[in-house]
Amino acid sequence: MDRRTFLRLSAAGATGLWPRPARATAQAPPALPYGASRLGLSDDDRDATLYIPRSYRPGVPVPVMMMLHGFAGTGDGVRGMFPLAEEFGVVMIAPESRGLTWGRAIPGFDADVRYLGPAYRRVADIVDIDETRVALGGVSDGAGYALSMGLAYGNSFTHIIVFMGGQMIPYRHQGKPKIFMTHGVDDTQMPIDKTARVYLPKLKADGYDVTYHEYQGGHRVPPAEIRAAFEWFAGKPGAQ
Repeated sequence: MDRRTFLRLSAAGATGLWPRPARATAQAPPALPYGASRLGLSDDDRDATLYIPRSYRPGVPVPVMMMLHGFAGTGDGVRGMFPLAEEFGVVMIAPESRGLTWGRAIPGFDADVRYLGPAYRRVADIVDIDETRVALGGVSDGAGYALSMGLAYGNSFTHIIVFMGGQMIPYRHQGKPKIFMTHGVDDTQMPIDKTARVYLPKLKADGYDVTYHEYQGGHRVPPAEIRAAFEWFAGKPGAQ
């Protein structure tokens, strides 16, 4: 790809995939049922699960979190977070990568983002989104992809959640999304000295507001850290 083509595609990618949805003052009740349901956007079984908390009411803007699974996973890998989505009143989108893991190309120019963009827009047609609380998060491989995408499309995502994140590809920065990062000090799959501890000073030097936690343990996120991320994102304690 020559430089002119890359720049042309960059401009298209920046404006066409993650538009801010227009907020409606009133909408009909969600077309999909409360609780968990499939979006039905894909021709195969690699689709997404949408979770709408029972506290949601049409016309009342709600926080939205898109959470990406780890390597060789599915949306079922993050279903354990749905009870927290219910507790904190957060709509969750749990998409599935097109292949074994998330795209390794420049953020915005792979098969995954060509699914994630329409998935986000479909949800924006169903619920009223609180534009001040739109999160992109992920676990392991999904977290590295979420961090790269969240930085590249920071005018669309206000928050980024990184659980044991892998490789960051910072090809472009937009906006200043807030970032929550947590990582195990004994992680052998995504060693902390090659990931989180490298990225943290770079992100802070670039002026990002980063909430950073380290925990004792390996490549598994403790429930307390997941709860802390929801509290941080929702801006309030849960009902527990």
